[in-house]
Amino acid sequence: SLHLGNYLGALKNWVSLQEDGNWDCFYCVVDLHAITMPHDPATLPDAVRSAAAAYIASGVDPSKSAIFAQSAVPAHAELAWIFNCVARLGWLERMTQFKDKAGSGKDAERASVGLFTYPVLMAADILVYKATHVPVGDDQKQHLELARDIAARFNRDFGGDEIILPQPEPVILPTGARIMSLKDGTKKMSKSDPSDNARINLHDDADTIARKIKKAKTDPEPLPETAEGLNDRPEAKNLVGLYAALTGQSVAEVLGEFGGQGFGVFKPKLAEAAVEYIAPVSEEYARLLNDKSEIDAVLKDGAERARNAARPVMAEVKKLIGYWGA
Repeated sequence: SLHLGNYLGALKNWVSLQEDGNWDCFYCVVDLHAITMPHDPATLPDAVRSAAAAYIASGVDPSKSAIFAQSAVPAHAELAWIFNCVARLGWLERMTQFKDKAGSGKDAERASVGLFTYPVLMAADILVYKATHVPVGDDQKQHLELARDIAARFNRDFGGDEIILPQPEPVILPTGARIMSLKDGTKKMSKSDPSDNARINLHDDADTIARKIKKAKTDPEPLPETAEGLNDRPEAKNLVGLYAALTGQSVAEVLGEFGGQGFGVFKPKLAEAAVEYIAPVSEEYARLLNDKSEIDAVLKDGAERARNAARPVMAEVKKLIGYWGA
C-alpha cells in the first residue's frame, strides 16, 4: 500500500531515470522481503499486484522497464544463499535497520533469521543483474555499502584478477521530497505505521485526503515568514515541505504566501494541492486494480525479462564457486 511519501521520494524519481534513456531499469516488488515479517499468505498476491499497479500509475512504463515479483525470479534467492556464505556476521550486526525493526533483547531474539539477513538478499537483488547504479535514499545507503562489500569479497575469493561483480554506485535522488508522518513530524511517512491517518495513500480519494490533512498534527503558532522559523517545529516544517513538493515551489516561496497565517487557512490549500496532484495517479491506480489480468500480464512479462537477464550471471557465479554441473 504505497503512499505519497513513496511517490515523491522514490517513484517520481524512478520515472525520471527510466526516461533518461541511459539505463536499463528493473523494478521488483519485493515479496521475498515481505515474508521476513508476519504476513497473511491469502493477501500477499494482491499486495504484489497493488504495488505493481502503483508503479505503473506513477509513470513506470512496462514497455521500457521490467516490473516483476521478486519471487518469480528464483535467482534472487539462489544468489542470496551464496552471498550468505560470503558475507560476515559482523557486517550484518552493524546494520542499523535490523535494530530498528527487531527491537532489542528478547524482541530481537524472536525476530526471524530472514529479517536479520535481508540486507544480503538486497545485495542479491542488485548484483544478480550486475547492476552498476541503484537509486537510494539516506536510509538505504548502509545496505548499498554492504552490497559493495559483498561484491568485493566475492571478486577477491572467486574472481582472481578479474572483476566479476561490479561495486554498485548510489544514484542520489533529489532532496526536498522527504515526507514525514502526518501524526509525528519527526518520523518518515510509513506504510507500516499502525495509524492510517499518518499517511496519504495513493489510493485515497479526495475526501479521505482532505480529512487526513485536516487532522494532521500541528502546533498553535502561525506559519513563520522565513524557513529558519520552522526549526524545532517538525510538523509545520513537514506540511510546508509537502506543499512545496506538490506545487513545485521552494519553502521560501510557500512561506512568502502563507507566512503569518494559521493552519486553518493553510491546511485547506494543502488539501486542495494534494488532491489535484494525486488525482491522475489514484484514478489510474484504481483502474488497474480493477483489471488483475492487465497487471498479471505486466508481471509475467517483467519476470521473463528479469530471468533472462539473471540467467548468465548465475551461470557464471555457479561455475566460479564450483557447483556440480555448472
